[in-house]
Amino acid sequence: MRPMEAEPVTGQVTYHGEGPLWDAATQRLLFVDMLAAGVLTLDPAGEVAVHPVPGRAATVIRCRTAGGYAIATDHRLLGADPGLTRFEELATLVTDPAVRLNEGGCDQTGSFFVGSMAYDEHDGGGALYRVGPDRSVQTVLPQVSISNGLQWSSDGTLAYYVDTPTRRVDVFDVDPATGDWANRRPYLHVDNTTGFPDGMAIDETGGLWIALWGGGAVHHYDPDGRFVEAINVPGVSRVTACTFGGADLDVLFITTSRKGLGPADEPAAGSVHAVAAGVRGARLPEYAG
Repeated sequence: MRPMEAEPVTGQVTYHGEGPLWDAATQRLLFVDMLAAGVLTLDPAGEVAVHPVPGRAATVIRCRTAGGYAIATDHRLLGADPGLTRFEELATLVTDPAVRLNEGGCDQTGSFFVGSMAYDEHDGGGALYRVGPDRSVQTVLPQVSISNGLQWSSDGTLAYYVDTPTRRVDVFDVDPATGDWANRRPYLHVDNTTGFPDGMAIDETGGLWIALWGGGAVHHYDPDGRFVEAINVPGVSRVTACTFGGADLDVLFITTSRKGLGPADEPAAGSVHAVAAGVRGARLPEYAG
């Protein structure tokens, strides 16, 4: 069977594209240029707009109550209005200038989980934080290296987590009433392949779709953690993250990066790619703060 291939749906619009989010309310894809101060939007007409943010944007999610967005920057969590023009600080997560926030996601209690990493990527330099609806900050996992993909099962009882250098996805039991994590164990290993696990999406069946940094692909695993297929991203090695979107949530959008590349290398890197996934994505919770 021929591997699936994603196709570019934008030009080279980011240096380090990350954190894609499908906003069903506006039928737009939001994503960040992670090492720049910007959230980008891709509208149904294919137009890309850049929205400046006060800080290096790391990830973005919809706010359930305020109607706007929560944006993790290098050190803070910001609230933004629906037009992405006005910002307020919700919480400070990191004070060390050598550390920045990275990927994140929201659980069924309405809490926003955001991970971090050291700029020099040394082992144990980051952590995973939880920002509650009341804007309180809790450290969930200390001493992680590159906190990346994060998703929850549809019933909220399992959390799937990537610390990139481990080359695996770990799973935790979750108390759906409190959101507390327990009983960490390996769920699947991303080995015998090129690249390292980065951002991650989940479909409505519980299957995981994992972007491979340095691997030029997204790997799809079934709910039992078994490899199903590879979605190639032609001409791009640094695949960073993915999310389901489109009117029926059946399009997989994929972000890519130019970080570490020369000006003439990989012309499609820094573009957003997309592919018809053949399955619908899960509907993701929103931040309740």
